[in-house]
Amino acid sequence: MLTALIFMLGLGAVCGLILSVASKVFYVYEDPRIAEVESALAGANCGGCGFAGCSAAAVAVVSGQASPGVCIVGGPESAAKVAAIMGMDPGSAQAPVSQNECLGGFRADDKYFYNGVGSCRALSLVYGGKRTCRVGCMGLGDCIKACAFDAVHMGPDGYPVVDEVKCVGCGACEKACPKSIITVRTMSDRLLHFNQEDDPLAPCQQTCPAEINIPKYISQIREGDYEGAVHTIRERNPLLLTCGRVCPHPCENYCRRGIEDDEAVSINQLKRFVADYEMNSGKRIPIPCAPDTGKKVAVIGGGPAGLTCAYFLRRLGHDVTIFDMMPKLGGMVRYGIPEYRLPKEVLQWEIDGILGLGVKTQLNVKLGTDFTINSLIASGYEAVFLGIGAWKDYSLGVEGENLEGCYTGIDFLTRFARKQQGDSKENIYIGKKCAVVGGGNTAIDCVRTLIRLGAEEVSIVYRRTRKEMPANEVEIIAAEHEGVKFHFLAAPVKVIGDENGRVSQLEYLKMELGEPDASGRRRPVPVEGSETRLDIDMLVTAIGQGPDVSFTDEGKRIRDLNITRWKTIDNDPEVLQANIPYIFTGGDAATGASLVVEAIGGGRRAARSIHRYLSGEEVAPVTKSLRKKHIPESLFEMVPGVKKTKRTPMPELPVEDRIRSFAESDLVIQEQDALSESNRCLSCCRLCYNKDA
Repeated sequence: MLTALIFMLGLGAVCGLILSVASKVFYVYEDPRIAEVESALAGANCGGCGFAGCSAAAVAVVSGQASPGVCIVGGPESAAKVAAIMGMDPGSAQAPVSQNECLGGFRADDKYFYNGVGSCRALSLVYGGKRTCRVGCMGLGDCIKACAFDAVHMGPDGYPVVDEVKCVGCGACEKACPKSIITVRTMSDRLLHFNQEDDPLAPCQQTCPAEINIPKYISQIREGDYEGAVHTIRERNPLLLTCGRVCPHPCENYCRRGIEDDEAVSINQLKRFVADYEMNSGKRIPIPCAPDTGKKVAVIGGGPAGLTCAYFLRRLGHDVTIFDMMPKLGGMVRYGIPEYRLPKEVLQWEIDGILGLGVKTQLNVKLGTDFTINSLIASGYEAVFLGIGAWKDYSLGVEGENLEGCYTGIDFLTRFARKQQGDSKENIYIGKKCAVVGGGNTAIDCVRTLIRLGAEEVSIVYRRTRKEMPANEVEIIAAEHEGVKFHFLAAPVKVIGDENGRVSQLEYLKMELGEPDASGRRRPVPVEGSETRLDIDMLVTAIGQGPDVSFTDEGKRIRDLNITRWKTIDNDPEVLQANIPYIFTGGDAATGASLVVEAIGGGRRAARSIHRYLSGEEVAPVTKSLRKKHIPESLFEMVPGVKKTKRTPMPELPVEDRIRSFAESDLVIQEQDALSESNRCLSCCRLCYNKDA
C-alpha cells in the first residue's frame, strides 16, 4: 500500500514536471486586447465582416489586418469602443461603403469578341480585357457574385450598381474586381480622395480645380435626386452657393458637348440650381462628421481656402478654430466680390452651415499683431493652416497715384462692402467721371460697382486689347451692357491733380502689340508721342494684388518661413506643406491672386496633408496625382453621334433694373430648365459617352 502511494506520488510529480516543461516550451501568448475587442463586437458571428466569426475579427483588428469598424452589425458604437481599446484615432472608426466609379458599361467600345469563361478576372488576363478603355469595368459581374448580401447588381446599362443600404463594406466586391473599379471607402476616404491617373474620369472632372464629380451630380439632377447632387458636390466643395455664382467654370472649356455642339453643358448653372434648392427648401441637408480625434488645428484666414480647409478637417473629426482679421468670415468673397454678384445673406447661410459642424471662430484678430504662430503652438494647436489671402494691392508706380480721389481696387471694394454691411461708417467719395485701371475681375467689379453708385461716366483703361483681358467673359459683356467705356492699348504714365490736390486727369500712352511674353500674350509696346489725357475726378487702380507677409517679422521661429520672390508663402505644391513642418498653406497666400475654386481645391488638399500629419502618417503626395493635368487619351477632337441641342440661357435682371441697385443680377434657372440642361450632359467617363443624350 505504501509502495503504491509512493509510486503514485512519484508519477504525479513526474507528470507535473513534464507539464511544467511543456507549458514553457509550447506556451502561446494571447494579446489580452483580443478578448477586449471581441467583447466590443456584436457577437453575431455572422461572417459578414469577411472573417470566420467575431474571434477571428478581433485577432485581425489587433494584428492590424482590420479597422476598428470591422463589425458590420455593431456599427459606429462598436467601432468607437474598438478604437478606444486599440488607442486608435476614433475618426477612423467609420463604416466603409462600396462604390463603383466606372459608368461605361455597354457604351464602352469593344476591341475584340470574347467567348471565354464568364469571369472578369479571366477576361482581364486576355490583353487587359476586351474594352478599349484600359481602366474600364469588364461587365461580367465578379463583384456581384462575390457579394453575400445582395448589395451589388448589374444595372440596365451594363455596369454594377451598389445598393448602399444593403452594403456592409466587407470588401469582397473590391477584392473580386481585377480593375479596382469598385472600391470600399469610408466617408473620410471619399473626402480625401484626389484625382489619379488611373481613375475613370470625365474631362470636366479632370479640369475642375475642386475635382467635383460633375457627371455624377448632373445625373442625379436628371433623376430628380437633388439632395444626392448636393452631397456629391459637398464631398469636394463646401461653397457650392458661392461657386455657383462666381466660378468662371473652367470645366466647361473641356466639356465634350461643346466640341460638337459649340455650346458646353451649363455645368455651373446646374451647380447653382441644386445649391439654391437646398437654401430655399427651408432645411439643411445633414453633413456627417467623423468622431472627434482631440487634435487641434488653427486656420488663419476665413476666406474660401480657410473655410474649405476648416470644413474638411472638422468632417475628419478634428477640433478647428478659424482666426480672421475682419469682423465677418468670407475673406475676399465677402469683401472683394460685390453684392450684385454674391449676396451677403447667401454667403452667410453657407458659412453658417460650416460653422454648424462645430468649427470655432475668433474674429477681428490679426496675425502678427493680436497673436503669433508661437502663441498658437503654445496654446495646444498641433498644426496651422495659413490662408491669409491676397489683400495687398499693387501700385501703378506712376507720379500722382496717391492724390485725393485715388483708390486701389481691393481697398475700394472692401471699404464699400464694410460700409454696406454696417461694419464701418466711413463715407466713400464717388466721382462723376471715374476711371479704373486694369483688365481683371477686380477691375470689372469696380466699374460695375461705380455704375450702381451713381457715377455718370465709368471707364476701364487697359494696356492690352479686349481679347487679352483676364476677366471672365460674361463679366466683360455685362459691363459693356451697363454702359462702361473701354480704352484699350492704353498704359497710364501719370495722374494729374488740380490746385486742391484732387485727381483731375489720367495721362496714358497709346500702345501697340509686339511679340508674345512669358504669359503667351503679345507684349504691349508704347507708341512714341501718343500721350493722351482722360478727364476724371476719381481713379481706381486694379492691376493685381498679393499676400501681406509682414507677420513674418514677428517671432523668431516664423522668420524661418520661406517666402517666394512674389511674396507668396512657399510650399510643396502637391502637399501644401511649408518648410516649417506644422505649417500648411493654400489659396491666394500660396498661389497669388487666383480663382475662388482654386482656393477651395487648395483648402481640401491642405486638409488631407494636415490630417496625415496629425495621424502620424507621412505627408506624402497623392499617388499618380493628376493635379492640373489631363489624361491625354480622354481629350477628343470630335465626338461622333451627338445631336445638337440648345444651351439653357442664364436668366438675368434687365440692365435698366440692375444698374439702379445691388440686387443680384444673375438669376437661378427654373427646375424644368435644369432638367432640360442636365439631359444635354453626355455622362462622359474616361473614353465613353452617351451618344443618345
